[in-house]
Amino acid sequence: MSESPLKSRPAPRKAPKQARSLATVEAIVEAAARILEERGHEAFSTNAVAERAGVSVGSLYQYFPRKDALIGALIFRETSRLVEDAERATTSLTGNEALSALILPCVEQQLRRPALARLLDFEEARLPLDAATQKVKMRFFELTRATLLRSDLPPQADLDVASRDVVAIIKGMVDAAGEHGDRDRNQLALRVKRAVLGYLNNDG
Repeated sequence: MSESPLKSRPAPRKAPKQARSLATVEAIVEAAARILEERGHEAFSTNAVAERAGVSVGSLYQYFPRKDALIGALIFRETSRLVEDAERATTSLTGNEALSALILPCVEQQLRRPALARLLDFEEARLPLDAATQKVKMRFFELTRATLLRSDLPPQADLDVASRDVVAIIKGMVDAAGEHGDRDRNQLALRVKRAVLGYLNNDG
């Protein structure tokens, strides 16, 4: 379903091209991340982000028209990093190894900066996905689908449904672990993998 322009997440006003501009945008986005995870929404404003990043508010507005655009850029950054790490699944020899390559980056992202991850989970549900983030998320789905085709994993009656379910299992368990303050990455990854394998082995 397409989203109406009124409900679309605000996009960055312009894309940085030169190294200096790229560094400025990254400093702004990271400043937004620090404020959100350290002080929450109450302290989150364009003025506070500009001050933390060491840039003028005018410079910030060159790239981000308002706060939601900043949050959208932060969601895109974190999602892109996760998918880049999950690309290792394509180089794995077996389905079992590929599952681990998919799951571990999700676990690490959630537990590396748990306060930020929880805030972004909320914001991702609140804000409509922009086209760039939607494309990145689709790539994770494609990686999952390709993984489930590995010959050592149980065949699924409906591969697309199974792929969506596996993505939901990973996200749901990882998000819940973050909410409960889990810290053991390896144990969480093993629990998630066990749940995914249990689902795959009981395809009806």
